[in-house]
Amino acid sequence: DKSAIERMQKMEEQPGGAPAAVETKPAAAMPASVQAPPTAAPVPDGKISIEDFAKIELRVGQVKVAEKVKGADKLLRLEVDLGTEVRQGVAGIAEAYAPETLVGRKVVIVANLAPRKLRGLESNGMIVAASPEGGKPVLCGFLEDVPVGTRLK
Repeated sequence: DKSAIERMQKMEEQPGGAPAAVETKPAAAMPASVQAPPTAAPVPDGKISIEDFAKIELRVGQVKVAEKVKGADKLLRLEVDLGTEVRQGVAGIAEAYAPETLVGRKVVIVANLAPRKLRGLESNGMIVAASPEGGKPVLCGFLEDVPVGTRLK
């Protein structure tokens, strides 16, 4: 390589044998895909990381249809509007709520939960409720109007 030979000759010409200044180009920034990801802080037992929490998609839904599930004292079949779609869900709240009192009510839904069959009905999401010790479930709700489909963070 001719340029390498020229650099060597320049080094020999400098007094004291000090190497000649060599032109260098700044190193290109490492692409993001190659950089090491930031390490997450350790999570104490019984806790989840903020990244795990961010995976849970909580959305505001509005109950359009509510009816008892035949042969199940605790279950109601619900159709809930999430703004972009209406989903069927099955919830164990029949002992606490009459179906007709739920129609029109806004509820919180875990929208990205894998579907599951209960009493032969597919449930696509879970309604969030408080479950007091020895008491009946209490649905989460809002004091102010929140649009259907809004994501909770």
